[in-house]
Amino acid sequence: MTSVDLMTLSIDCGGLSIKASVLDGKGTLHAQPISTPTPYPLSPPKLIATFQELADKLPAFDRVTIGMPGMIRHGVVVHTPHYINTKGPLTKVEPDLLTQWRGFDMQSAVANHFGRPALVMNDAEVHAAGLITGSGLEVVFTLGTGLGFCMFDGGKLAPHFELSHAPVRRATSYDTWIGEHERRRLGDMFWSRRIKSMVEDLRPVFWWDRLYIGGGNSRRISSAVLKVLGDDVIIASNTAGILGGVRAWELKGMDK
Repeated sequence: MTSVDLMTLSIDCGGLSIKASVLDGKGTLHAQPISTPTPYPLSPPKLIATFQELADKLPAFDRVTIGMPGMIRHGVVVHTPHYINTKGPLTKVEPDLLTQWRGFDMQSAVANHFGRPALVMNDAEVHAAGLITGSGLEVVFTLGTGLGFCMFDGGKLAPHFELSHAPVRRATSYDTWIGEHERRRLGDMFWSRRIKSMVEDLRPVFWWDRLYIGGGNSRRISSAVLKVLGDDVIIASNTAGILGGVRAWELKGMDK
């Protein structure tokens, strides 16, 4: 069976919801994406059980792609936000969950559970796989519970680093400064101004050829801000988090 014939279960894990669908080798959806609220407290076995609940409602598949928040290195969780918290984002960290998640080989666990090849990456990286052209320096920000980030040079994924943890405006990090909690507190208009400031601050850091802004909150950027972000900025559909589940294999050099 060639990669074109393979059916991929693609799962996009967020702090508030988990979405999934099945796609063919050309990236065509074979079912409308379905979602479920992210359950808390959330241990690795509970997350895998949630994957199974979603898979049970979808067509058959040959492989699995998972995009999840945090530092994921070769399918292993170095650190993940939200899932280590008792009741989800911005709640108390549960020491036992912190221990369970740190160093957890999610890629092997998913492959063993489903008995199929699995690819586990940072969620922004999977999202980006559905967006990039493969030409020039392409940077992707995803706006959701917090900030997701990744970067590609000529279609090659750069080593991941957590830009979301970088300090901004002295007192906080990008993750909290433009995250969902602050968006709700400020309202879309004032929050959008922060997105504009972030883009302007980081443009001379990266000098990207294209910046893609995706994630569920990208649609909440005000029209006034959209007009002034610049021609090098592209607002992307949130469906890329699922659509990228097929192309991610190619970008990681695993699609043979």
